[in-house]
Parts: sequence; structure tokens; C-alpha cells
Amino acid sequence: MSSSRIDTSLAEASRMLSASPTPRLDAELLLAHILDKPRSYFFTWPEALLTSEQMDSFFKLIDQRKAGHPVAYLTGQREFWSLQLKVSKATLIPRPDTELLVELALGLALNLEIAPHQNTKPKTKVADLGTGTGAIALALAKERPDWEVTAIDKSPDALAVASENAVINGIGNTVFIEGSWCSPLAKSSMDMIVSNPPYIRSNDPHLKEGDVRYEPLSALVSGVDGLDDIRDIAEQSLQSLKPGGWVLLEHGYDQGSPVQTILSQAGFTQIRTETDLAGHDRVTLARKPAA
Repeated sequence: MSSSRIDTSLAEASRMLSASPTPRLDAELLLAHILDKPRSYFFTWPEALLTSEQMDSFFKLIDQRKAGHPVAYLTGQREFWSLQLKVSKATLIPRPDTELLVELALGLALNLEIAPHQNTKPKTKVADLGTGTGAIALALAKERPDWEVTAIDKSPDALAVASENAVINGIGNTVFIEGSWCSPLAKSSMDMIVSNPPYIRSNDPHLKEGDVRYEPLSALVSGVDGLDDIRDIAEQSLQSLKPGGWVLLEHGYDQGSPVQTILSQAGFTQIRTETDLAGHDRVTLARKPAA
């Protein structure tokens, strides 16, 4: 393959990816990965020539993307909450919708402050269950360096990725522990528990579409109604939270009401569901009774 200008190559790649919802963005992200340049480089130097080797590598990735492989797996990285995260096939790909969970957790920070008449303030302790890439845990740890964040995952491969992401982003107030949900946590030890657990129904046709075809099923599917793991987390979280502590769970667009019911039956109060930018139910919060 002979050399070609950047703008010409991007235009051709975009045409090849016409079935993607974001063909131009996909092409730019893949070329930026090949060149190790920011996307802004393409606007500054559209006439720059690609070598034949760069062209060959670029269009190999384009062919893989055309076949359905997620861009994040092809580049090995994804941005989340201004963090540059490494991803692998052992982890889910972080998605913008999950930033709502981070926003809500940070918004609860004042509720977790110690009473003003007390002289010392212990570290706020937060656990992220099923941490995957560490996206949620690291976003919280970055924004609140005074918090102690525990990231838990049953996959040692996922924990290795999350630990590396902590190093890459210079975040030191997070520990990574192998385990299932709250099993590594002591009773009444956490001020907050957050999780983006599996919540897709086992027969959901969307499992055969888009990026999820390539993501680990164990991180996506949770029983016939998609709520098996959320039931487990609700019961376990009540035991692991301090009195007055909060649990925040991401879930599907049509699961707000059943998740509220699960949390209520487990013994939580002050339950509410928040919507994402598209207006869909996305995160449900609940509080362990203070006494």
C-alpha cells in the first residue's frame, strides 16, 4: 500500500466504517493510536503523509473495527473521567453513562463527613465492587485523595489491569483485592459501596449486537431477569456498610423500580433512582439506617 495523506486516509476509513454509529471518530481514534498522536494533530496537519507501514497497520485496524471489534480493545485504552485507562478483554469497556455513578458518589461526600463536634475525622472508606478497569474506583480516588478506596474483583486479570491503571494515572489511595462482591470486607466497615455489576438478562438480544459481543459475558449477564448480582450486592452491602452508609448501583434503563424494591426488601431506606443524560433510569442510591 503506497503512502497517503492523513485527510484522504481518514475519509476512506470513515466510508469503510459507515455501519458504525461514529465512523469518523472511530477512524480518528484508531489512526491516533497508530501514530501515537492526539486527534488534534489531524486538524493541524491534514496534508501530512502516512508511510506505507502506517497505512497498512491503520487499515488492518479498520478492517477489524468493520468486523465489529470495539475500538477500545483495538487501541487497548479508553478515556473515563479524564483518566486514560488501559482496557483488555478481561474487562468491560468503561462507558460515559457510568460517570453518573461517580458524580452521585462525589455528591454524597458531605453526607459522609464526620459530625462537627468530633475532633478527629477518620478516612472515608469506599468500596467499588466488580471494579474491572478500576474506572469508578480510580475516578473517586482521584477526586477525593482523602478517601480510602478498595477496588474488588473476582478476576485476577481484571485486577492486574486496574492496578496498572492506578500507576499510569498516579493514584495511590486505592487498594485492589481479589474477591466476590463484599466477601473481602469486614462488617460495618464501609462508608459507601458503589458498583456497576452485571445487569443484562441472559436472553437479551442486545448481547449479539455491537461491542458487547466481544466483552466478557460474566461481566454483563446476571440471570434471567438481569438482577441476580444486584440482589446479592444489596444483601451483602447492608452488612458491610457502616450505619448511615450509602450504596450506589448502576443498572439497566428499565430496572429502576425493581432495584428499588430489592434494596427496600434488604432493609435500605432513602432510596431513589437517578437518570442519565438520555433520561433513562441508570443509578439507584440507598442508605443503611443509622440505627
